[in-house]
Amino acid sequence: MFKGSFVAIVTPLSGGKIDFDKLSELIEFQINNGTAGIVPCGTTGESATLTEEEHKSVIEFVIKKVNKRVPVIAGTGSNSTETAIKLTKHAQEAGADAALIITPYYNKPTQQGLYLHYKAIAENTDIPIILYNVPGRTAVNMLPETAAQLVKEFKNIVGLKDATGSVEQASKTLSLLRGEDFCLLSGDDAIVLPLLAAGGAGVISVLANIAPKSMSDMIKFFETGDINSARDIHLNQLALSNTLFLETNPIPVKAALNLMGKISSEIRMPLTAMSDSKKKLLEKEMKIFGIL
Repeated sequence: MFKGSFVAIVTPLSGGKIDFDKLSELIEFQINNGTAGIVPCGTTGESATLTEEEHKSVIEFVIKKVNKRVPVIAGTGSNSTETAIKLTKHAQEAGADAALIITPYYNKPTQQGLYLHYKAIAENTDIPIILYNVPGRTAVNMLPETAAQLVKEFKNIVGLKDATGSVEQASKTLSLLRGEDFCLLSGDDAIVLPLLAAGGAGVISVLANIAPKSMSDMIKFFETGDINSARDIHLNQLALSNTLFLETNPIPVKAALNLMGKISSEIRMPLTAMSDSKKKLLEKEMKIFGIL
């Protein structure tokens, strides 16, 4: 099972190309600060604007660089079932520990369409699969009943990244899967602690890109029963977490990493650089938090 703070790692760019040197440095920064695992080519990794060749090269690079020190969960989703199968097979062959597969975006499939999409992927691969539900980005919401059906029917579907922002929906999924070998990972940094209390296993985090130790420590405190310390961290990082969504992710987190001197803030069109006014608010919260 997968538990703890996993970072939805950014894809550093330089001159329009992937900056693998900076990606290497980010991976070391994460592992040195207690991150439980690395998630390349997710939403935060700008998977939607990576070419298939770039996508595969990032996953291969991260797996090789991590070298089994922590799990690697490769983003392999697509709005094409055939493409998602191909990318998931590649991640499996490359040595990823699991695949994170987003619900098909733009197409707006029915619940039956979602079921058949994941069924096809699960039946054509052996790698552990983590479903990824983020209706704010995809325009489709996978209902708890659909997620529960998939987990119960396919042994390689082992988890769900819930980025609905709804503690109630995530709790219903957990309720339907009580007793199953299943992990729920929060996709929203602001509600990690409530989901841990409901039975969640951790988070795939945007905030962890810039504050990996904080997010990791919060989960570890919770797991050891030090609820007061976990609550303190939750409340302390809430404002900074919210600031990372002043504009579309990953615009702010790339700007934050740039302010920290770790990467260029370069981002692929149609996303654009963070506005000066919002960047000032971000910088202010980073200083309050103690990162700058």
